Amino acid sequence: MADIEGLKVAKDYHVGENFANQGGFYVKGANNLDWGMKKHLSNIFDPKSGNTVMFAFDHGYFMGSTAGLERLDIVIPKLLPHVDCLMGTRGALRSCVAPENKKAIALRVSSGSSMLNDDLSHEIVAVDVEDAIRMNADCMAVQTFIGADGQLSSIDNISRVINAGMRYSIPTLGVVAVGKDMERTDRFFKLATRIVAEMGVQIVKTYYCDNFEEVVAACPVPIVVAGGKKLPEKDALELAYKSIQGGARGLDMGRNIFQSEHSVEMAQAIGKIVHEGFTDKEAYEFYLDAWH
Repeated sequence: MADIEGLKVAKDYHVGENFANQGGFYVKGANNLDWGMKKHLSNIFDPKSGNTVMFAFDHGYFMGSTAGLERLDIVIPKLLPHVDCLMGTRGALRSCVAPENKKAIALRVSSGSSMLNDDLSHEIVAVDVEDAIRMNADCMAVQTFIGADGQLSSIDNISRVINAGMRYSIPTLGVVAVGKDMERTDRFFKLATRIVAEMGVQIVKTYYCDNFEEVVAACPVPIVVAGGKKLPEKDALELAYKSIQGGARGLDMGRNIFQSEHSVEMAQAIGKIVHEGFTDKEAYEFYLDAWH
């Protein structure tokens, strides 16, 4: 077994060099996948920019209505035109999202304890692949704890979802979870994102950190950055800009959109960064102008 702690070999992530196995398909690491997988990925990632704005509203599966998203049926429809992909649970999607919408669907298929239990590291696979097919999901999202108490069970969860997804050409989105006592460093995220990618996911969702460019370079599939807790709008847009500049292929914003006083304008501003190359300052000016 490799001695990770004692490994002193200098690392070279070739930051700035394009992914070598790109071939004819624009999504990183997907060149050798079948047509069905590529079709789902092209629904998620815009073919022109190569990026995505995901709107996460899956917080209710462990936070209930305390996440600040009390009325899904009111909030989601007004944001639909300004995002590329909906990240939600099957209950929320079926009850509150019109089926005629044209947005990609990232279906949350793992579930676990509520916030009252204060331990989310022991999740289960709660949605079978047949229901993901019935919902025409473009990917299945699984929470994965690397380096936490629930690591083995979460690896089992994501492995079973990946295997099912490969049978039916549905991508898997590996959500790198960070417990309250876990470090949020580039060393940890290089480890966690690479492990999840090598297990076979087609997309990784993780957090932004220092040396993020190296995290991206070391991960052979696209990384989407989680928005995390609510930030002031200016700070959230700075996070979005740094993430895209660092090589992320998208943002999965939830609370930083739906908890914003001007949620529609915030979603539009994030889209300007993700798809149109706006800086954070330009996007913030757009945000202010849009609702004033």
